[in-house]
Amino acid sequence: MKPQELSERLKKVASYIPEGSRLADIGSDHAKLPCYALERGLIITAVAGEVNEGPLNAANRNIRAKGMEESIHAKLGDGLQVLDGETVDVITIAGMGGPLIVRILEDGKKRLGASVQRLILQPNVASDHVRKWLYDNQWSLIDEQILEEDGHIYEILVAARSEAPEAAYNKHELEKEMWLGPFLMKQKNSAFELKWSKEREQLKKVKEQLSKGGNTAALTEKKKKIDQYLIWLEEELS
Repeated sequence: MKPQELSERLKKVASYIPEGSRLADIGSDHAKLPCYALERGLIITAVAGEVNEGPLNAANRNIRAKGMEESIHAKLGDGLQVLDGETVDVITIAGMGGPLIVRILEDGKKRLGASVQRLILQPNVASDHVRKWLYDNQWSLIDEQILEEDGHIYEILVAARSEAPEAAYNKHELEKEMWLGPFLMKQKNSAFELKWSKEREQLKKVKEQLSKGGNTAALTEKKKKIDQYLIWLEEELS
């Protein structure tokens, strides 16, 4: 049987799944991540959640082709609604916008039972929204990664249940670290530099456009916020 192929982004997500986990992969894209993880002994069971029939059927075809029906079950449902009595340790949500990931987590709070010990989240945009939700809901960041693949830059956030979610942050720079990522700021790899260098140039253009719009209170506040972002980026970029 041909091994499950996976993008570098999803391989990095998989690397954070503890061996022997029971996984729920939300928005599973042909159940590729669960199949890959099962092949490598990272998981013993998985739920592959899909919100539409087409992707659900594609996931089932891949699971059957690999003979993994006993261990991986594709289910139809919105977000964490697919968890209906199943016990899972790890939840992965990858390839969605930050606000959508937050909505899935917020709507599914009651299904984040005590057995769930780790969230591995890969927002395509607005990672700060996800960090804020984790912080507000007793989940502590334990690691982050940022990587470039096929011209896109991806961030991966790994969180564990915690009574002290503030431990991942410098309390004097909370807003800054929430925006940039506390672990990513320490790593400062090439993908981090590239992402935020582009963002800095974009912010400068936005500020220039706002400067042509007058001096209303709303515009002044926006410019003030952008100035703060630019100061942070000057501090962090080499």
